[in-house]
Amino acid sequence: MTTTVDQHAAEDGEFVRDLAPAGFPAGVGAVIRALDDHPRAAVVLTDPVPPEFATAVARHPARVVEAGADPGMVIGIAHGLALAGLRPVIQCAGPFLGRQSAQRLALLGRSGAGVVLAASGAPEDLGLLDAIDAIDGWTVHVPGHPEETDRLLLSALHDTGPVYLGLSSRTNRSPHPTGGLQPLRRGRSCVVLAVGPTLEPVLRATAGLDVTVLYAATVRPFDDITLRTAVLAADHPDVVLVEPYRTGASAHLVARTLVHVPHRLLALGASAGERDIADAVRRFLRHGPGDPARP
Repeated sequence: MTTTVDQHAAEDGEFVRDLAPAGFPAGVGAVIRALDDHPRAAVVLTDPVPPEFATAVARHPARVVEAGADPGMVIGIAHGLALAGLRPVIQCAGPFLGRQSAQRLALLGRSGAGVVLAASGAPEDLGLLDAIDAIDGWTVHVPGHPEETDRLLLSALHDTGPVYLGLSSRTNRSPHPTGGLQPLRRGRSCVVLAVGPTLEPVLRATAGLDVTVLYAATVRPFDDITLRTAVLAADHPDVVLVEPYRTGASAHLVARTLVHVPHRLLALGASAGERDIADAVRRFLRHGPGDPARP
């Protein structure tokens, strides 16, 4: 049995403000370096094209395509490049693709066309998480540091399946390993799972608390083994899930992982700032098993 608690509006809105792209989409530098270093890499640019790509267009005219503002055209060009043996990277802002286009893009992965979507903004802006969860084969990365972005983009270029790389201007202070869930702090009261750029506010919000903190830069596929192991090692099977997009976007994966473990789940999303996380976690911990916390 799962008891889920949602925490919504933040009074100061600091988390949403920090997630907004600053100047140009995050990850542009990583994509440009990929063009220089990997001969199979190609880039499909959407309007507005970041000016930082001007030099890359001049250096690699055959592998950089300015596709304009039509999502259907962007997806079609990426499909063609993939069929030609290249590894296309679609560089766009999160809201560029609507839900219908996101479903088409998700289905594109099923057709065997390996595309990489490098999008600034939250995955939920694209409607992609729901579409991807309905189709096997997609990998979803949400890096929390520029070094992680480089590492995950490199991994995506060497992969053959469809990959979503969610990029944000908000970064953690230090990079961390990006494979599966990474234990960064161990405790006994509960398990806190921080996704991507939510790690810094989570670490500050839980300072001094006897909790395990797991970090995830990859959310699909979901590392159920590490989460289950951490929960079973805690005194109480309680989980706090903090994601930089829609509240509870991965809650169903936590519930599936712990389907045989009666547990409580507190889900926090992009609207939760550091103070909100601290207050919500402390309220959650004050309530014993069987007495779900309430905002």
